[in-house]
Amino acid sequence: MSKIRILVVDDHIVVRKGLMAILETEPGIEVVGEAGDGKEAVEKACSLLPDVVLMDLVMPGMDGIEATRQIKQRVPQVQVLVLTSFSTNDKVIPSLSAGATGYLLKDATPVDLVKAIEQVAQGEGALHPAVTRYVLGQIKNMPEETTVEEELTEREKEVLQYMAQGYSNAEIARLLVVSNATVHTHVSRILSKLNVSSRTQAVLYALKRGIVSLD
Repeated sequence: MSKIRILVVDDHIVVRKGLMAILETEPGIEVVGEAGDGKEAVEKACSLLPDVVLMDLVMPGMDGIEATRQIKQRVPQVQVLVLTSFSTNDKVIPSLSAGATGYLLKDATPVDLVKAIEQVAQGEGALHPAVTRYVLGQIKNMPEETTVEEELTEREKEVLQYMAQGYSNAEIARLLVVSNATVHTHVSRILSKLNVSSRTQAVLYALKRGIVSLD
């Protein structure tokens, strides 16, 4: 299997170099570049086409939210994993809305970081538990959308429930005793029916509408 290509973005050089040092010890990961602000992140994402951008949020000039938005507009195949210190402020929802596939806190262990990168590289999404709790509190207060999603089948709701609990496609396939390709098809249909572009957005939408729960 080819290595997951990573672009590391953080305005603090010590943090950036530390992350790079950790990731460079992983046999399945290749660090292809680094950036110290949002503008540079967008430029390098477009030129290097990494699999995953590890994105800080608070940076001088263009912040990580706007950088995420521009990256997803210009090179939508590139996934963005937010890595930040903030779990309970107004940056969580905007960064996910901008197109981030995952949101991890900087107190995460290297093992958790690598797992999140692997999930995000497959477009599967990754949310830190503290972030999930915050998001749940926020979406309860968000205005109800008028768009009615196309009816999900019972199996699609079952797959969506597993997605909300953080299971990967391969794990869902084992639980349902079906092939990975079958799960991939279910996920694609769920995204289409809910009119969203990522698993993370699908889960947030489903939690808000009460289609699934984290219980």
